[in-house]
Amino acid sequence: MKTIPITPDNAGKRLDVFLAESEGVTRSRIQKLLEDGHITVNGTAKPKNYKLTGGETVCLSVPPVVPDTASPEDISLDILYEDDDLLVINKPKGMVVHPAAGNPSGTLVNALLAHCGDSLSGIGGVARPGIVHRIDKNTSGLLLVAKNDEAHLALSVYIKDNAFSVIYTALALGRIEEPLTVDKPIGRSSVDRKKMAVTDKNARSAVTHVTPLEIFPGLTLVRCELETGRTHQIRVHLASIGHPILGDDVYGRPRDPVEQKYGKGLIGQTLHAGEIRFTHPRTGKSMVFSCPLPDYFETLLKKLRSKTENL
Repeated sequence: MKTIPITPDNAGKRLDVFLAESEGVTRSRIQKLLEDGHITVNGTAKPKNYKLTGGETVCLSVPPVVPDTASPEDISLDILYEDDDLLVINKPKGMVVHPAAGNPSGTLVNALLAHCGDSLSGIGGVARPGIVHRIDKNTSGLLLVAKNDEAHLALSVYIKDNAFSVIYTALALGRIEEPLTVDKPIGRSSVDRKKMAVTDKNARSAVTHVTPLEIFPGLTLVRCELETGRTHQIRVHLASIGHPILGDDVYGRPRDPVEQKYGKGLIGQTLHAGEIRFTHPRTGKSMVFSCPLPDYFETLLKKLRSKTENL
């Protein structure tokens, strides 16, 4: 059980909003814990919309892990690091992180259940055991997985406090000559609920730092570092400034001549989480891991460099 003293500066906040922000857990997960009686305020259960007054004591008790609805599957994992608390995995493009409608199997969670057995945190809920953060199906690269609830809680706090960093590499349409920062709030699109968008309505702050690495005709290889971790953040932010990611079939420009020339056959965006930095939740040691670009990305870059040299 975790005890959380409520300071006066948090007076007026909704209980579910406060806990989602302070613990780095989704609001829906907090609301489920509230409904099931695993969260109390001064020893009493409260509704999700309870307004904090300051001075209370909140007790959070994460229930034991229940059997997952997903089945273990013997799927090969590219594990860069593993200990009793966590794993660092290089996820290939095309792999879904957790089971959902349309993807009931073949996911990272299915593979983790086979590899780790019962040794995964349960804070993410039965559909997402061990999942601290995630990357899109067609984004490749590094993912951090928690093997117990203590590690999961600590890592979630690091993410909330920007003490957790993932560096991405992407190929963006157009020419980006100088480093820039995109500071635009992101929320659910009012036009298409399956998409995210830059909006002021029911949005959360989002900041992406973009640095050009190489410039090609019609394309720029960029480094992206996030201050926040919103759904589809890099894809939405780059598209919002007129530089969508090559191959992005959701936020891209399918009729763009460069997209038509180089995006065919890519099956999704050219986006790779190549470096991850965090503090180990048990030892306090600074951890840094990196992985190379996938083969398809390197092959495309070689093609672009060859064409540039021949101009």
